[in-house]
Amino acid sequence: MIKIYTSDMSTGSFKEIKKIQTGVWIDITNPTQEDVQKLTSKIDMDAEFINYILDDEEQPRIDSGLDKKLIIIDVPVIKPKRKNSIITTAPMAILIIRDDYIITVSKEEEVLKDFRENKVKDFYTFQKSRFTIQILYRVATLYLKYLKLINEAIEKCEDKMFEATKNKELERLLNIEKSLVYLVTSLQSNKVVLEKINKGTVIDFYEEDRELLDDAMIENDQAMELAHLYREILSSTTDAFATIISNNLNQIMKFLAGITIVISIPTMVASFLGMNVPLGIFKDNPYSFLFLVMISLIASIIVAIILRKKNML
Repeated sequence: MIKIYTSDMSTGSFKEIKKIQTGVWIDITNPTQEDVQKLTSKIDMDAEFINYILDDEEQPRIDSGLDKKLIIIDVPVIKPKRKNSIITTAPMAILIIRDDYIITVSKEEEVLKDFRENKVKDFYTFQKSRFTIQILYRVATLYLKYLKLINEAIEKCEDKMFEATKNKELERLLNIEKSLVYLVTSLQSNKVVLEKINKGTVIDFYEEDRELLDDAMIENDQAMELAHLYREILSSTTDAFATIISNNLNQIMKFLAGITIVISIPTMVASFLGMNVPLGIFKDNPYSFLFLVMISLIASIIVAIILRKKNML
């Protein structure tokens, strides 16, 4: 999907248009090959370049040419899985073509949603440097949002920890740990990109934009610190979880063993009665069955009390 937006500072208007002109924002999201061919023919760009940017393995970096400036960063995304969703990252490219227009290329829609809906303060499509910094700030805050979701997921797992006997919650923790690995790696790569931009050699920006760039760097650093903190918490939680699951299973096995011993007493008495041996005083007594049941019950209760004292029931 390819959309073209333009804004007017004097009127404050922001709208989608059909034709490419100076000062527009070209938003490329999950484009088809037909979309790519159509766009590249209009802006004189190699179609393979767009496909190259959309590669999931593309690393955050900065490339500068005579008439093009390319910034690639990682953005957090939720990837559905068969059992539990996992938070991973995907590359997003910001391409500045001369002073003509700015192009964003991404497989995800959420990171630029507020821009499309014109909800970002002081956002204008023709202010390419400020727009770029605003995107970087938005991405940094998006990491914090997803880290908050990870923290909530960890707390939910902790609430179920002491009752867990299966690997279900442990699998969730492992998925969360995998998500944190993705986020930490991407945040570190994004930090390098932000530091290069902060030197002022990649894009030209005004001093009033530097404060926003500083905020983006602070948000990115804060997200890195939280990600490292959650990884440490998750590591200890996972170890505790595995120990608790093992302990809970041991308690269940101990209880079942105790129940087996208690139940085996009436079975043993009944087995003796089934043998071809004289029963003595119980032979002709009409209450012999009742006596034997009482004896079995009393013996079972005594054994149960003994096992209870030994913490086996």
